[in-house]
Amino acid sequence: MDRVRDVRSLPKAHLHLHFTGSMRPGTLLELADKYGVSLPDALSGDRPPRLRATDERGWFRFQRLYDAARACLRAPEDIQRLVREAAEEDLADGSRWLEIQVDPTSYAPRLGGLIPALEIILDAVETTARETGLGMRVLVAASRIRHPLDARTLARLAVRYRDRGVVGFGLSNDERRGMARDFDRAFAIARDGGLLAAPHGGELSGPASVRDCLDDLRAARIGHGVRAAEDPYLLERLAAARVTCEVCPASNVALGVYETLADVPLRTLWGAGVPMALGADDPLLFGSRLAAQYEIAREHHGFTDVELAELARQSVRASAAPEDVREKILVAIDEWLAV
Repeated sequence: MDRVRDVRSLPKAHLHLHFTGSMRPGTLLELADKYGVSLPDALSGDRPPRLRATDERGWFRFQRLYDAARACLRAPEDIQRLVREAAEEDLADGSRWLEIQVDPTSYAPRLGGLIPALEIILDAVETTARETGLGMRVLVAASRIRHPLDARTLARLAVRYRDRGVVGFGLSNDERRGMARDFDRAFAIARDGGLLAAPHGGELSGPASVRDCLDDLRAARIGHGVRAAEDPYLLERLAAARVTCEVCPASNVALGVYETLADVPLRTLWGAGVPMALGADDPLLFGSRLAAQYEIAREHHGFTDVELAELARQSVRASAAPEDVREKILVAIDEWLAV
């Protein structure tokens, strides 16, 4: 029988974590009290909210909760606290490298504008990385529900700050709205500027949305991508191109993409040779962090420690970490297995 090791000590990279969604529930309550923000009951209880976003009404509710939490981030010290605590949680879960995703447009009104907002976030990331030892970078994400011209503005800004910690460009929000091809120019700007392309696809929409990310946006990674499991040819394409799917099992079930954790097609993707990077997505709303996703793979899909170690390697290989950092983490993964 394969030895069962502690997945929290397994070195890994975390490539799918949204900014506000990384917040600790206790921090949200403290900030809401600080600013006099009245939170929805779903955010002020002891348990994660009950969510289902497979229809527009459900997605609207999810967004309303996210927006309510984001409204509690109003000052640079709030941003610094969020980033620091996200790093502490990741370190406790064995993360050695974190790429946190943010749309600075959403924070600009309270932080002095788009450029000041991004600079405040990047300063917090740089300080936290230096003080905690966790490798941290930022992935700037545009929103499908905003005009594609806004995405181009963000792409240019992301490229401008490539030397300050921005490593990638994404596209988030409801993939059923806003065609991928509408954002092709923004992604071309980002890619030409040396940034990794990592749009969301294949979560609330089916395999076609993954194909659109590949064909129209030339994605190097796909945020989620699990619905690719419904198309054998698409699985072959992802595997051959070594495009990594950032799979977030707890999130998939919480949003109603799959009914149970056992239904998330981890084994289908694995068997097809599609690289995966497990992620927590929005722990504030879904109630579990990075290590829990590895526990799901073990408990609900029978992944052995050897296979979990390979999942961790895949997350590292798909990251934007410098080569020497990658090598150190890969060696540490081997050491985890050897113990």
